[in-house]
Amino acid sequence: MSAPRILVLDDEADLRELLEITLLKMGLDVDSAATLRQARALFDERDYALVLTDMRLPDGLGLELVREIAASGKGTPVAVITAYGSAENAVVALKAGAFDYIAKPVALDALRVMVRSALKLSEGAAAADGGAVASRMIGHSPAMQSLRAQIARLARSMAPISITGESGSGKELAAREIHAQSSRASKPFVAVNCGAIPETLMEAEFFGYRKGAFTGAAEERDGFFQAANGGTLMLDEVADLPLAMQVKLLRAIQERRVRKIGATSEEPVDVRIISATHQDLARCVETGKFRQDLFYRLNVIELALPPLRERMDDLALLADGILNRLAGPGQASLGPDVLEALKAYSFPGNVRELENVLERALAFANDGAIQVGDLSLKAARPVEAGRSETMTLTAPPTPVPPPVEVVQAPPPGPMAALVALGPAELPSNLPEYLEQVERDIIGRALQQTQFNRTQAASLLGISVRQLRYQMQKLDICAPED
Repeated sequence: MSAPRILVLDDEADLRELLEITLLKMGLDVDSAATLRQARALFDERDYALVLTDMRLPDGLGLELVREIAASGKGTPVAVITAYGSAENAVVALKAGAFDYIAKPVALDALRVMVRSALKLSEGAAAADGGAVASRMIGHSPAMQSLRAQIARLARSMAPISITGESGSGKELAAREIHAQSSRASKPFVAVNCGAIPETLMEAEFFGYRKGAFTGAAEERDGFFQAANGGTLMLDEVADLPLAMQVKLLRAIQERRVRKIGATSEEPVDVRIISATHQDLARCVETGKFRQDLFYRLNVIELALPPLRERMDDLALLADGILNRLAGPGQASLGPDVLEALKAYSFPGNVRELENVLERALAFANDGAIQVGDLSLKAARPVEAGRSETMTLTAPPTPVPPPVEVVQAPPPGPMAALVALGPAELPSNLPEYLEQVERDIIGRALQQTQFNRTQAASLLGISVRQLRYQMQKLDICAPED
């Protein structure tokens, strides 16, 4: 079997020779060109496992070749060589369809890692020609067909991806699907909820630390970047990162190197970054909550997930899949009119809420046959233009324990009950009055979102971390607490 062949395009003879020698030592065949015209002629004559091109050439830009190869249908990965500090050029190339980029001066260890990833990608593409890759993204609606097609294209790139969508719409599942279809599928997939890590521990959690670096560091430990080395790191709820951590994360992504706490040198990491959030990152940039440079680094390619209400054609498939997982294949089913009742509901919590509704209904159902009366949700249905009627579907009158009181009652005193003040009245104790107002508002937000802290924080316009702090300060407990 012949060795994979690489096409190198660069007008600097010294760099071209260095790249050729490095690739030949890796056991690869190499063709080289100094101009776009020469490269086009070679590409038309032969099939390549990878094309490596400089951005600026005597007769044009390497970006032109990136677009031409992407449009050729051959599926050949292209990597670009960018000048030091030209991050904008790298982002433009990735958006145009480049597989990856490498900065000048070229680090040979980084070059070898990138080439190996590209070769795995080529092998995976050849294997995929024999049959379609099974997807875990269920649905036949146009929105889901388009989403699966986008995921298949994105899996072939190293470009950072920003996944946007409402809570419960399947952002982590989409990230796992991208990883599973990529050349990194055999390497780790590490998902991190950025809103759940205390700010004081973030650097240690992301980058690791050396033994003795701080009190309690009894042994050396790797961080998320080292754990995901060679694979994919998903940063969920990335908008919740504090600004100080955003600076450190930006450097790690740009340099592809990290330094453990207590270490004196950096270590290279090969990680593809996928970020996700239900917030509007562009709006966070405008308000100063999120760094613009990090936004452009993470948001090279945006993947928007449709909410469940926009893909109701998939509801039956999703419900069957969820019931099979909860009760076993063929052990649970939807009775007459149940599907229509579910379609009448808007599902603000998306697929995650659908799972909760079906799991709760299954507990009430007889012999696994879910009836309309087993559901517990409110569904809005139109009755006339501009108006809507709410249909309440409640569980059967089965004796159940009294509901848990979620928001604790305030301590006895002058503010034990929140009383509306008249325009001329003043509270006798302002701090206690404001605490009670805040406690009441947070309690109502939690109840409206069925105690989903992420959704409740979004309703109140604060971060999950802020909400968690206020709940602790005001002694507000959720059922799982």
